[in-house]
Amino acid sequence: MTLPATTTANRTPKTLTFVVPAYNMETYLERCVHSLTAAKRIDDIEVLVVDDGSKDSTLEVARAFERRFPGVVRAIHQENKGHGGAVNTGIAAARGMYVKVVDADDWVGPESLEQVMSVLRDEAEKGGIDADAPIDMLVTNYVYDKVCKRHKHEVNFRHAMKAGERLTWDDLGHFGLAEYILMHALIFRTAVVRESGMQLPEHTFYVDFIYAYQPFPWVKSLRYLDTPFYHYFIGRDGQSVQTDVMIRRVDQLILVNHRMVEATPERGTVPDGLYRYMIHFLAIESSVASVFLILSRDSENYAKKKQLWSDIRDHSSSIYRDVRRKPMSRALNLHGSAGRFVIRWGYRVAERVVGFN
Repeated sequence: MTLPATTTANRTPKTLTFVVPAYNMETYLERCVHSLTAAKRIDDIEVLVVDDGSKDSTLEVARAFERRFPGVVRAIHQENKGHGGAVNTGIAAARGMYVKVVDADDWVGPESLEQVMSVLRDEAEKGGIDADAPIDMLVTNYVYDKVCKRHKHEVNFRHAMKAGERLTWDDLGHFGLAEYILMHALIFRTAVVRESGMQLPEHTFYVDFIYAYQPFPWVKSLRYLDTPFYHYFIGRDGQSVQTDVMIRRVDQLILVNHRMVEATPERGTVPDGLYRYMIHFLAIESSVASVFLILSRDSENYAKKKQLWSDIRDHSSSIYRDVRRKPMSRALNLHGSAGRFVIRWGYRVAERVVGFN
């Protein structure tokens, strides 16, 4: 791993660190970094571009930005470890009080960036405890910016969170059937992520589920900012969330599911609101893995689906019971070929309406 030398400028206190995992992203990295450095004030912003062993000119593009924005952009080079390994490296190197992961082919909106930085700067000035302490997590909206799709689907949390107020998990309202706080919506206090001990598995896709899950028991306070901050670029060829790609990598979804199950606290050990949300999210990820096992039309994968649910039960009968009670979980465990037909039909409808793949 190669880190830039420390300078006086590099020791400027940072409010927010953007971690940008980048592998062969020469085509998109410039757009991403431009958006992260578009704020009126950038001296307290840090952009860590983690070049994950790229074979194109990604590292050269990152170093050019490092020269252009000294003390703001830092280029870090490492041997290839996958998305999770790049995120781990960025979290370890981050100097910001808060941290956000932005994939190199995505970007943030300029007006939303100003709003986010205003909120985080106010939080960074707090030094008290309890209600006077800085929030542990900021949640924003995100946009599915799909190729060739005129209508861009924006995901918001207005029904579940009251905007602009300091919240706890018990203040959260109802999340929709398939509504959850994706990594793209999250900004963590950096210390929270580190205290959680989260280390994402290397050379594994879909680790964003773990990132948006494991640190939650360490989050005591949060705030929702109702603004379309993150633009999730989707629909390019070879992207990891394309349906055929997810089917080929379904074993990695199963691995992610195991890690999430292990990170799930038992009822009564965390606030009720947090437990309800984590069960809700675990049910969604378990259902996502089940869907792609079914979409594969492979009898071996049908057996893996049964094993996935059996493993949850073996880990904790109470967590299994609560996850299976969720409507989505019940639907995904319909029996036989008729049940699999319903699931395939439902997936096609959801994909057409939302455009998430």
